Amino acid sequence: MPTLFVVIPVFNEPETLGDCVRKVVAVSLPVAWTMRIVLINDGSDSATRLASEQLAAQFSNSMTLLHHQVNRGKGAALQTGFAHVVTASKNDLDAMIIQDADLEYDPNDFVPLIHALESNATNCSAFGNRWHNGSVQPGAQGWLHMRANRLLTTLSNLATGLRVTDMECCYKIIPVEVLRKILPMLTENRFGIEPQIAAALSRTGVLVVEVPVSYSPRSIKDGKKIGPIDGVRALWVIFRSKFRA
Repeated sequence: MPTLFVVIPVFNEPETLGDCVRKVVAVSLPVAWTMRIVLINDGSDSATRLASEQLAAQFSNSMTLLHHQVNRGKGAALQTGFAHVVTASKNDLDAMIIQDADLEYDPNDFVPLIHALESNATNCSAFGNRWHNGSVQPGAQGWLHMRANRLLTTLSNLATGLRVTDMECCYKIIPVEVLRKILPMLTENRFGIEPQIAAALSRTGVLVVEVPVSYSPRSIKDGKKIGPIDGVRALWVIFRSKFRA
């Protein structure tokens, strides 16, 4: 019976974390699949830490809670979660998916992402695609967000040889056996982890397919943490991956 490990990095999200975890737990996975949540509190404020500890107690049979004593960044939190997953996994068919704690994504999309793994080659991963059918949040901010993501995706594709539409999408489902191979290649502590994951998958020859997913973006005013500096860092990661031996 394969397990889907849901890795959730969280930093200062006391208002959304509980709803996020409950939505994840409520997902009806395909037959034979079970779920294990790996929540990484990345040096959050006391309210988020308390919320994470309460959730870990409530869902003790299906959740592991890990802590960073200081904030180290999304990439560092993911690496901590990934390291736990590759140690905890006991089945070659297990898979890992990344879930943000801010309610921008719908965990029900886990199901088609799992189906994408099951329908393709063994050496396969799947990315979500927020921009299917020209989907974009109304307004200038939504348009700029989409264009910036598409630029980074295009440059990443040129560097890696992948042909994806939304490299920056949070939803990436990766078989644990593949995760074992790419984990030593991952070093980015912030949002540069996204293009680095794509580059690592490319270097290991993994087929990457795409699945349309739902997306309800929030603004910086609402608490979104990624900013222009992270875009610059992503460009550097992409450039470095292009010329890495």
